[in-house]
Amino acid sequence: MLWSTWWVWVAGAIALGIFEMLAPGFIFLGFAVGAAVVGLLLFLGIALSLPWVLVLFAAISLVTWLILRQVIGVRKGQSKRIDVDINEH
Repeated sequence: MLWSTWWVWVAGAIALGIFEMLAPGFIFLGFAVGAAVVGLLLFLGIALSLPWVLVLFAAISLVTWLILRQVIGVRKGQSKRIDVDINEH
C-alpha cells in the first residue's frame, strides 16, 4: 500500500517544505514535520494501519504547529486593527 511506504511520506514532507518557502507564515511547516516523522517511523519498521498513520500525522502536525506558534508567535504589526469606520465621516 502506498500510504505505508516511507519515501512517500518523506516526499510529501519535502513538497510541503517547498510550499512553506513559497507561502511563508509557518502554515505548511507543521505538516511537513508531521510527514517527515511518520516517514521516519515507517522507515524504522514501525508498521501501523492507515487510520493510525493518519492520526499520528495529524497529532504530530498539530503539536508542531502549536510549538511553532509559541516559539515564533505572531509578529507585532502583522495584523492591523482599525477603530474608525470610513463611513462615519
